[in-house]
Amino acid sequence: KNSRILRFRGVPSADGKWLAWSDNNQDLWVMNLATKEMRKVSENREGTGAVAWSPDSRWLAFEMSAPNSFQQIKIFSVESGKNLALTSDRTNSSAPAWDPKGEFIYFLSDRNLRTLVGAPWGNRRPEPYFDKEIELYQVALRPGLRSPFLPDDELHKPAPRAARGDSARAPAKMDSVKAVQIEPEGLMARIRRLPVPSGNYGWLAATSDALFYTSRGSGADAKTDLVALKIGNEKPEPVVVEGGIRSAELSGNGRSLLVRKENALYVLEARAAKAGDISDERLDLSGWTFSIDVRDDFRQLFTDAWRMERDWFYDPQLHGVDYEATLKKYGALVPRITTRSELNDLIGWAVGELSALHTSVGGGDLRRGEDNVGVASLGARLFRDPARSGYRIDYIYRADPDFPAERSPLAEPDLNVKAGDVITAVNGTRTLSVTDIGELLRNQAGKQVLLTLGDGAAARDVIVTPIGNEQTLRYSDWEYTRRLAAEQQSDGKIGYVHLRAMGGGDIDQFYRQFTPVFNRQGLILDMRQNRGGNIDSWVLEMLSRKAWMYWQNRVGEPYWNMQGAFRGHMVMLVDQETASDGEAVADGFRRLGLGVVIGARTWGGEIWLSGANTLTDGGVARAPMMGVYGPERKWLVEQEGVKPDIVVENLPHATFNGQDAQLDAAIEYLKKKIAEDPRPVPAPPPYPKRGKNSP
Repeated sequence: KNSRILRFRGVPSADGKWLAWSDNNQDLWVMNLATKEMRKVSENREGTGAVAWSPDSRWLAFEMSAPNSFQQIKIFSVESGKNLALTSDRTNSSAPAWDPKGEFIYFLSDRNLRTLVGAPWGNRRPEPYFDKEIELYQVALRPGLRSPFLPDDELHKPAPRAARGDSARAPAKMDSVKAVQIEPEGLMARIRRLPVPSGNYGWLAATSDALFYTSRGSGADAKTDLVALKIGNEKPEPVVVEGGIRSAELSGNGRSLLVRKENALYVLEARAAKAGDISDERLDLSGWTFSIDVRDDFRQLFTDAWRMERDWFYDPQLHGVDYEATLKKYGALVPRITTRSELNDLIGWAVGELSALHTSVGGGDLRRGEDNVGVASLGARLFRDPARSGYRIDYIYRADPDFPAERSPLAEPDLNVKAGDVITAVNGTRTLSVTDIGELLRNQAGKQVLLTLGDGAAARDVIVTPIGNEQTLRYSDWEYTRRLAAEQQSDGKIGYVHLRAMGGGDIDQFYRQFTPVFNRQGLILDMRQNRGGNIDSWVLEMLSRKAWMYWQNRVGEPYWNMQGAFRGHMVMLVDQETASDGEAVADGFRRLGLGVVIGARTWGGEIWLSGANTLTDGGVARAPMMGVYGPERKWLVEQEGVKPDIVVENLPHATFNGQDAQLDAAIEYLKKKIAEDPRPVPAPPPYPKRGKNSP
């Protein structure tokens, strides 16, 4: 009740008297459920994370981001209302877990910083990469508590085994729980690393017998395992309880683990041992059904979508839009909605009142037919040619020959197929016997297809494997031909780099295209049609490198530091389809003085966001969350776009005929700059004469 902002998952204390939760203002709260008194726990609005109540329910351990962005663990006392710092802001610490006796807190921290890349040498300009940073730690909450992981010695005898048995795992009654005592003095000094190798660890929980945590392997496709570590000093070794999981959670009594694996849930016994065959432990949810009143559901989805705009939008005042009036205005139309798609339209009307980009609406529980028929592609432009008894190959799409896996099916060198050849039959069926050749390629993607080329005595057969969608191939053709044009028109002096978007795969593409041409005299960075993402800082950082000194070996050409610095002239191309982070990188390119921007004004969406505000049926009405402004205290790009320094429009008819006025303008600009300021590599100075008898 009385909430004015979105609240997230509530975590009750063990005795059921307190509730902790965070909200979208990045505040952490606790409530006394008897008195309804609320207390704010967090100290700033930089964000909080996981929380964990002490066994006696008098303390709350929680993650909190410090002003320097590092994540600390703090402990809140419900009695004093004060916080204690368990860790500093020098490292990231996370996942606090109390031991059942309330004597220790276990946590994870990224204190193993050992880069796998030891030096910046190499033509891909490698940078430091830290893997397996996370280590397990334990802190004694008061002096005199001996870690159970310490080895026995003549002064400290091993604890009786009975104390470690099943009776120790039995849940204690709340009236018998021992009060947790914390001595703040020297708290951080009592932190101890556990005898476990560092790794890529995540979630952490503790029972009286063992620690449970998730461990992810290294690499892009690495899997996550559920691991257990037995508490004790008898050479504890981590044990994989279950491999390939998605998440895990410990039950309140510490006896069971709820494990999510793929899309199924399993309940496993919380033991430090391999689970074995868990098929019988799967929760059977097949009988779960829910009755839904579709109109009530539509009303709730609409209300939630607009409420999340209120709670996520970067401007708390919603650009001056009246929240309640807009809810009432468009909410009145919900009873007229008949499909989920129509509901998306209505949500879009309401969201449109904000007059901001990045507010797309889509998805949800849409009804889609399963009768879609995929038409495969041969990777070429084909024309029906009755005079030659088939479909004439007008043009075979091209791709970078350095990457043969990306080429057109008809470009396979063994086929010897070329433009002008005629396809007269597909799998024995004459191509002119159907309305379109696509009819003969239905559901043939990835399968071998027999093509007959030519007719009569000159006919020959070839086998090709069509692709499912030629869009990527056609894009590659456009990209590759732009590169060839830049190189041919400049006699190889100008390099060309195009980024289709600004995601993780696109930084791969940037390195693939940029590093081979870093020593050219000119460079075109083509951001036209860029769909956005979030890697602008990586791109700008590489482009901002400067050559400040040179190395000269006994033989060979000089090379420079900073490695990979581009010494020549640069331009960036943009157009009306350049969006989001594509605009950010263009604006940064100009603001950092790296070069001029050429082309057409961009899309104009620069309020950043995440995909957090998802509706209950999987739909989304995206809320722009982070406004972007410059040091001059003006909002950047939003609703205006990036206005080029040199405006060049690609007119439709000329573009259809294969012309690219924007690319031509960039080439001519760079050729002129190179002629005016060629920037050759400075020749090394004469070698010094330092011998005793040197003249």
